[in-house]
Formats: sequence, C-alpha cells, structure tokens
Amino acid sequence: MIRSLSSILIGLLGVPLGQAFEPMTFRDLFNGKDLAGWVNVNTSPETWSVRDGLLICSGRPIGVMRTEKQYENFLLHIEWRHMEAGGNSGIFAWSEGTVPEGEQLPKGLEIQMLELDWINQNKNKDGVLPPIAYVHGEIFGANGLVAIPDNPRGTRSKSIENRCKGKGEWNSYDVSCVDGVVKLSVNGKFVNGVSHSTVKKGYLCLESEGAEIHFRNICILELPAGITTSEQTAPKVRD
Repeated sequence: MIRSLSSILIGLLGVPLGQAFEPMTFRDLFNGKDLAGWVNVNTSPETWSVRDGLLICSGRPIGVMRTEKQYENFLLHIEWRHMEAGGNSGIFAWSEGTVPEGEQLPKGLEIQMLELDWINQNKNKDGVLPPIAYVHGEIFGANGLVAIPDNPRGTRSKSIENRCKGKGEWNSYDVSCVDGVVKLSVNGKFVNGVSHSTVKKGYLCLESEGAEIHFRNICILELPAGITTSEQTAPKVRD
C-alpha cells in the first residue's frame, strides 16, 4: 500500500518513468520502546512513558513534548484513546518548539482530541452544552497562528460528521498538511480542514492536558517542500 501511494504521488509530481528516485514511505515517529525522537518542552519526566508498546501520557502537568525536527508538507497517521471521561488532548502541527512565557501550550495549529463526555462536563455559562462537533477533531490556530476554517465555528473549524469513539476505544486520525492546507480524516473519513495557515513549517507536538491518554502507530510520510518563507516557518530550537 505504501509503495502504491508513493507511485501515485510521484506520478502526480511529474517524475519521468524510468528516472531513479527515492520512494517516499511512511516512517515511525514512535518506536514502541522509548521516547527517542521526542523532546520534553514543559512537562515533567513522569508525564510521558512507554508501556506495552504504547505511548502513555498522564495528562499532568499541562504542556507538550515535540519532535526533534521540523516538518513542512507531510501525511501523518496517529491512533489515540482517552482513558478518562471528558479527557482533553491534541496534536499540534507547524508548531513552535517552545512555549511563550505565561502560557502552557505553544503557538501552532491544534488538532483537537477530546473524549465524548467533555461537552457534558464543560457547559457554557448559560448552561448550554458545547457542540458535539467540538470533540471530533476541531482544528484551530493557537497562540497567534491564524488559519481559515473550512467549517467555521468562529475562528475554529468543526467536523461535519461525528465519528470519534469514547473512553477506552481507539480512534485514528489521518492528517494531510500541505502548503498551509490541513485536511483531517477521523476514523476513515475526511471531515474537517483549514487553509491559508500563517505558519507552514514547524514541530509536531503531543499535548498533555489533564487526563491520561494513550497513543500508538504514529507515523509520517514527508512530502516535497514548497515555497515557505522564514516568516512562515516556526523558529528552530537551539538545543
């Protein structure tokens, strides 16, 4: 399947038949054994661990860990399950690798991961429940990143179909991030997206936000670079 996808992409990009090329393939961002390739940004050593081939996030304290390198255009596959009702988490694309002073989360494009009961536990001030679409992969710019929503809920983009599963059940996200455009598939169907992101290259961050969540099968297929200016690129962290 991966070779077939590579062939299709290379065909679309106009590589002549017979010309030597390096096939594009998915590679693991999580090896199932340890946290190699990831850097803690502002959580504790106990926040992230590996158990039985799963990446475990305790949810405490609130913060993120990031990839060692930045990514521009790519396809991302990630599977996750919340272990607490109303759990909150997410993944940041095109993110900065540091957190602004006074904040807990970085500048970046957040792809929301909420457990289904979140809306029941977080009623609006008038007692009205938030929209259920909020938990199904809502996408939005955080801490200064701006993007145009496909399905607007204010500045955020909401999913057009409810597809997430609840506590203890695995969900899969497939995310296409190309030239400032993001499309999200939830459990096998594309249901949300944004465009014209003001940042088009940066780190991937996993979010710890108060509840235990598990991750597995995190892999990425890097696509060719685009025309991305320094203003559209997150600052590199100098380790």
